[in-house]
Amino acid sequence: MRTDNIQKKVEETVLSSYEAMYRLAYTYVRSEADALDIVQESVYKAIKHSSSVKKEAYIKTWLWRIVMNTALDFIRKSKKEIASDTFYEDGKEDSYQDFDTLDALNTLTEKEKTVVALRFFEELKLNEIAEILNENPNTVKTILYRSLKKLKRKLEPQPTEGAQKYE
Repeated sequence: MRTDNIQKKVEETVLSSYEAMYRLAYTYVRSEADALDIVQESVYKAIKHSSSVKKEAYIKTWLWRIVMNTALDFIRKSKKEIASDTFYEDGKEDSYQDFDTLDALNTLTEKEKTVVALRFFEELKLNEIAEILNENPNTVKTILYRSLKKLKRKLEPQPTEGAQKYE
């Protein structure tokens, strides 16, 4: 009975987290079709291996890991240039569609990108991210701050050549 209960909770978590899973996958591949494929594969893996979850409290963390690993596997297998398709939800353009920010995210390592996506797109706490990544919370904090510095440098307007500085 216990595994049936866990499987049911996994299915409920998948249903309630589907859009968040998509956003996380999209952060990696920036292609609507590829992100949907990653989510579909992740859902399949989650349902198939739901009996491996030991505690109900770990389901969401476990699910995030599956999505991240599936996205990374997809990127490794495809070795293709990441496209910048537009993300739509309910016929409206998503607020994530800030091309400068999405381009800047590509300058980050996969781990840095994951930390930023989970912290700001999915609004997870640093302790939750540490648990998902199997890292020390201080390490996650360091990764986050380093990533934000990189993003800031990338997103700051660059002075144009020949522009005079007035003080």
